[in-house]
Amino acid sequence: MPGDAIVSFEGARLAYGPRVLWQDLDLQVRPGEFLAVLGPNGSGKTSFMNTMLGTTALQAGRVLIDNKPVRRGSDLVGLIPQQRPIGDHVPLRARDLVALGVDGNRWGVRLKHREVTQRVDELLERVGASDYADRAVSDLSGGEQQRLRAAQALASNPRVLLCDEPLLSLDLHHQQAISEVIHRQAVDAGAAVIFVTHEINPILPYVDRVLYLAGGRFHIGTVDEVMRSEVLSELYGSRVEVLRVNGRIVVVTGDGERQLPGTAGK
Repeated sequence: MPGDAIVSFEGARLAYGPRVLWQDLDLQVRPGEFLAVLGPNGSGKTSFMNTMLGTTALQAGRVLIDNKPVRRGSDLVGLIPQQRPIGDHVPLRARDLVALGVDGNRWGVRLKHREVTQRVDELLERVGASDYADRAVSDLSGGEQQRLRAAQALASNPRVLLCDEPLLSLDLHHQQAISEVIHRQAVDAGAAVIFVTHEINPILPYVDRVLYLAGGRFHIGTVDEVMRSEVLSELYGSRVEVLRVNGRIVVVTGDGERQLPGTAGK
């Protein structure tokens, strides 16, 4: 992970009224680093991501992208959102959807049609979607649609790639495929990947560090440093067991009744 930090949080605090999601957060994410962000619902994972998109303001401290204050619409930042079905009557082909990531922010008639087509073809190939480039988006599976969202996010070759639970509702095959696409962006393009998830196991081979948010507190470190019984027990304020089973991480409450983020899942 060479080079200076591309993302920096300095003394950052985020709260909604009296409810503090996190504070005194100092974090630097470097080019090529893969950071997983874990935590229960309501812990501030999505809000953490929104501060880097410029859509949520901190109450204290600051967040910088490439040593500059965050601004909305920066082409330094790409976003892969959660998988959501696209309506049955959306009149778009797969390549049309990806093209919106290339020049969808420009008004008027497309002037550089050949250049846009070439760029779209490159992106479709990168995410493994070339075979259905001319099919209607509404005819594609959730996993196929999610590959297109990944292609859109990569269109500007972002230096920071934000992933907001992009594996949600996908089967194991598509989870692995999307995770590999995202990992390649970190390796090949040197992008900093910040990956919000409830389930660390599909991305476990790629993760450099973990930011775990819970109960208004946080812990940062490698997987082995964070995904430990004593660390999560302190964050949750109750006994949590972290187990390793066949190379997977299983996290449960002390009584074994409730799984927590980072579990093996189904």
